[in-house]
Amino acid sequence: MPDPLPDLVQRTLPIAMLCLAVIAVPLLVLEPAGLPRLRGLEKELQDVNTENAELRRDVARLRVEVEELRDDPAAVERIARDQLGMVRRSEVVFQFGK
Repeated sequence: MPDPLPDLVQRTLPIAMLCLAVIAVPLLVLEPAGLPRLRGLEKELQDVNTENAELRRDVARLRVEVEELRDDPAAVERIARDQLGMVRRSEVVFQFGK
């Protein structure tokens, strides 16, 4: 007579695994460390990539400005006048009240 235990295990094990999966998968996906966390991390990655792109543009702009300051004396003078308020010795400054 064949042993009924292996036959019972062969029939019930797949059903038990399916039931476990039906219960466990939604719990794992919907828990705070599951799908919502994934969405939050994707949003954070997108924000970081956007900020990196902006910083790359700033770096490129600053490199152009550095090259301009190294090569163009007029650029140095313009910055000295605009940002530092400097004038040449031969110039006369007139200040008018508002």
